[in-house]
Amino acid sequence: MPSALPVGDPAPEDGSLPEASLERLGAQSFSFYVHVPYCSVRCGYCDFNTYTADELGPGASRATYAAQAVDEVRLARRVLGQRDLPVETVFLGGGTPTLLPPGDLASVLTAIDAEFGLAPGAEVTTESNPDSVTRADLEALREAGFTRISFGVQSAVTHVLRVLDRTHDPERVPRVVDDARAAGFEQVSLDLIYGTPGESLADWDATLGAALGCAPDHVSAYALIVEDGTALARQVRRGVVPMPDDDDLADKYVAADERLSAAGLGWYEVSNWARDDQARCRHNMAYWRGADWWGVGPGAHSHVGGTRWWNVKHPTAYAARLGAGHSPVHAREVLDDATRRVERVLLEVRLREGLALGVLDDDGRAAVEGVVADGLATVADGRVVLTLRGRLLADAVVRRLL
Repeated sequence: MPSALPVGDPAPEDGSLPEASLERLGAQSFSFYVHVPYCSVRCGYCDFNTYTADELGPGASRATYAAQAVDEVRLARRVLGQRDLPVETVFLGGGTPTLLPPGDLASVLTAIDAEFGLAPGAEVTTESNPDSVTRADLEALREAGFTRISFGVQSAVTHVLRVLDRTHDPERVPRVVDDARAAGFEQVSLDLIYGTPGESLADWDATLGAALGCAPDHVSAYALIVEDGTALARQVRRGVVPMPDDDDLADKYVAADERLSAAGLGWYEVSNWARDDQARCRHNMAYWRGADWWGVGPGAHSHVGGTRWWNVKHPTAYAARLGAGHSPVHAREVLDDATRRVERVLLEVRLREGLALGVLDDDGRAAVEGVVADGLATVADGRVVLTLRGRLLADAVVRRLL
């Protein structure tokens, strides 16, 4: 969750939504995202809305956060009315959600279930760092109803982790994955980053090998992006470390796709691979397919029926809004049909199922022939599907289709 918030339009103090959006509610699946904005240390590359204990200031604390999140879940119920909205997926992200005690995370999940009800077979995910959970924590989370866990591994190479300011011991990763399996988690995912300054192709290959050695159900692999305002960006600007090289990033993406595919993990979104269809992250699929979700927490974004909004950024402001009985919303936008179509192109073209030709306008459909001729995509059953080369140049493909 990026730390910078859009400007948007003013939103009602009570968080009420346009009637047109409420009328669309239920046509798509419904999910909850819960942002836990706490970290033990700030990673130099991270631009997410997160805070260490020293950065919080007065008026906010980890100890009171779960109760505030529960208050927002109850607000969601009031705003959305008594419609039958079984929650298909819940995702706790951050930050590091597992810095909070398992009981706190369980209380938020319990509130979601009490107010809305979890759908049968709901996917319930928490992110975690390998060094932020014990086996007892994992057992408590599984008992509370969490079904899926995503560990932020990033790299298996010590000097790469050092550049990223990651503090965990890479040798702990297989043990914590085993603990999650023993606790009964149905799905285990590993998050990786490639392209860190100083990371060789051999380093990346070692990371892929270590990740696959854990036999994960799911792997996310993201190219390192140097975000403005981060410590890493300042290091690049001073010449302390080099900017990631596009050719190097491409080589590492291809290496990831080859090794993950050979191990039985197929790509289903440009940066995500899964053991099978059941191992895909259903929560992220809901985002990519334009479903509805309520985002809980400081800076969290939500989308319901064509209205998108985002909460105030700082935990202190978030706590104050809820404490006063107000919505924590900072601003919102009502998406017109043209914007929604553009977003469908941006997101759905990245999926293995591809983008339906009918989503494109006349110019976009005319551009498809050139995209195919350039080896960037194929067309099958009325859908545009990226090739491997197209995945490497996905942003360029989107520009041509729009």
